[in-house]
Amino acid sequence: MNIDLSAAADRIQSMLHGAIALLPNLMIAVLVFMIFLVVARMVRSLVLRLIGRHASAGLERVLGRLVQGAVTIVGLFVALTIIIPTLTAGSLVQLLGISSVAVGFAFKDVLQNFLAGILILVTRPFRIGDEIVFGGFEGTVEDIQTRATELRTYDGRRAVIPNSKLFTDAVLVNTAYKGRRSEVDLAFDINADLDRARNAILTTVRGVDGVLTDPAPEVLTTSVSPEKAVLHIRWWSPPHRGDVARVQDRVMAAIDRALKDSGIVKLPSAA
Repeated sequence: MNIDLSAAADRIQSMLHGAIALLPNLMIAVLVFMIFLVVARMVRSLVLRLIGRHASAGLERVLGRLVQGAVTIVGLFVALTIIIPTLTAGSLVQLLGISSVAVGFAFKDVLQNFLAGILILVTRPFRIGDEIVFGGFEGTVEDIQTRATELRTYDGRRAVIPNSKLFTDAVLVNTAYKGRRSEVDLAFDINADLDRARNAILTTVRGVDGVLTDPAPEVLTTSVSPEKAVLHIRWWSPPHRGDVARVQDRVMAAIDRALKDSGIVKLPSAA
């Protein structure tokens, strides 16, 4: 049986000639794309310099990446039109339209988190370094990315929370302001000198290191019964959890010493 390989040889030869003819355009396309990559990095650096003083670090990084990505994509399209001359701007737009719909359905959640991340970085309801509470998570914001926000919990674990949830649900920001209030109730026998106890406590709390003077500490009588009276003590300290805990420890120790020195005995519990 005779096998005629001439047709296959002609086809292979035609393909080789086409590839050789395409080499100049391919080299030009690669060169153009590399130029666009360099321009993309330069544009990113320019954007970072322009917005660095007016935006947060997270927003600065995201905008820089977006601009660099946009310029890179434009360079890729230009390179494709060089390699494939029949590829026109209209066909690219049509292709992008079809692709965007497909990508939108396929990556709906990703796009939602991306847009929510951009809005969080722009509106800044909280920032990197803030201590927040969200659902069952509480800790310090380590990073705000375009997809999720990374939270370092107080027990040394990392919680990765989707931005779409953070943007739509309630978030408690513990460090949004310069001070955070702490409070405690102390119970005393109804026959105790409450005015003396109140003055001793108030003077003591005012002198504790870390207690803010504005707002000033307060000691209020919250309940009185035939057996006991309850004094409600509240003060303000720096808002970070570590500062709150340390100041509270100093306040409670100072109050205990002041009451003992004054001969005033508090009841075991304010409940």
